[in-house]
Amino acid sequence: MARGDFLNRFLAALGVVASLIAGGAAHAQVFEPKTFDLPNGLKVVVIENSRAPVVTQMVWYKTGAADEVQGVSGIAHFLEHLMFKGTPSVPPGDFSRIVARFGGRDNAFTSHDYTAYFQTVASDRLEDMMRIEADRMANLVLADAQVLPERDVIVEERRQVVDQRPSSRLREQLMAALFVNHPYGRPIIGWEHEMQALTRQNALDWYGKWYAPNNAMLIVAGDVKAEQVKTLAERYYGPVARKAVPERVRPQEPPAIAAKRVELKDSRVRQPSWSRAWHAPSHNRDLPNVLDRDAVDALEIAAEILGGGPTSLLVRALVHDKPLASGIGAAFDGSAFDLSSFWIFASPRDGTSPAELETAIEVTLRDILRDGLPAEEVERAKARTLDQAIFARDGVQAAPRAFGIAFTTGKDVAWVESWPARIAAVTPERVNAALRAILSQDGHTTGLLLPKPGS
Repeated sequence: MARGDFLNRFLAALGVVASLIAGGAAHAQVFEPKTFDLPNGLKVVVIENSRAPVVTQMVWYKTGAADEVQGVSGIAHFLEHLMFKGTPSVPPGDFSRIVARFGGRDNAFTSHDYTAYFQTVASDRLEDMMRIEADRMANLVLADAQVLPERDVIVEERRQVVDQRPSSRLREQLMAALFVNHPYGRPIIGWEHEMQALTRQNALDWYGKWYAPNNAMLIVAGDVKAEQVKTLAERYYGPVARKAVPERVRPQEPPAIAAKRVELKDSRVRQPSWSRAWHAPSHNRDLPNVLDRDAVDALEIAAEILGGGPTSLLVRALVHDKPLASGIGAAFDGSAFDLSSFWIFASPRDGTSPAELETAIEVTLRDILRDGLPAEEVERAKARTLDQAIFARDGVQAAPRAFGIAFTTGKDVAWVESWPARIAAVTPERVNAALRAILSQDGHTTGLLLPKPGS
């Protein structure tokens, strides 16, 4: 989104994380980071990686769209934009120009649970990045002359990434139906009528409330030594004063007791699609009376088996063996601060109605729940992610994202590093029990995206 597609980045990060969890050998460390805290509460993680003379600096704040007050949706994302509007020492627009002048690239992204900023530059430019990033942590200057035009930018961004894309509009409505009380049902970018009313004071209030070193994690990955990072962090981030940060108190979701359907017809739709979502636990929250958070690792493997790629079980069943779908998949994101969700999505093949496809999927899932997923499928799913993990460790983006997501959603460095051992402990019995618990819930939400008649 603002300055990048936050959702794609988020999902990409999760994919990498999933790979890493399942990929390492039991008891092996994943990234082997070095960590320390500054006296002002800033947590620092360093991942030394000398494969290339580049370094990535990320700063993650424990706040996102789900922390917004009702009626002020979009402010977390709006402030992400405004963080590039300058300080007394870095004029508006200069932040990215400085990064570009050094041959680097920068960006930012917002989710329901976090907001993060990053720069990737040559290793010898890390000090410059720390100087300007620490500066805007405490010295952001906002004037209406910058704030109001930027509000027009995010409203236009919403039109481009949501309103002009039927699939995005359906997903927005699906999330609102799936989470009837929790703020995960509100769009990260915000509802347009509330975005139109955002003010400079809203932005300053948000900045003053959440942006503090004791509510952030600095992550540096690449061709750098921890001792060097510590010296620079103390020099630039050390003087930023800590301040009181409120607890994250969010309304919680009631049990889903009724099936819901959302249907969107749009003249721009050429290919119908079907999707269904169930509430699921996250690594930070149990799903009361259904499944506890210890099942998250098993659900990751279950999603991979069902719809994780071209050889997954649902693809074999409904694309190849009984060709009713042109595509089908499954997804599970266990990294949320609050409840998560488990998804199955598909598109019917030409000549197959969405209703026929829906029935076929339900029959297939019922057979799976009756017979259980074979043990060899579980082992193959773990092996696939192991192969992917080898490549993930080569880059400088995967590790900061894994630690940033963990930090902002209630977990820590040790939790990330223990992923291989936890995945190694996943058994076919755990995968089948978790999948049965999730898919047996009556309170699921189904979405249909259809062409508009006459279009």
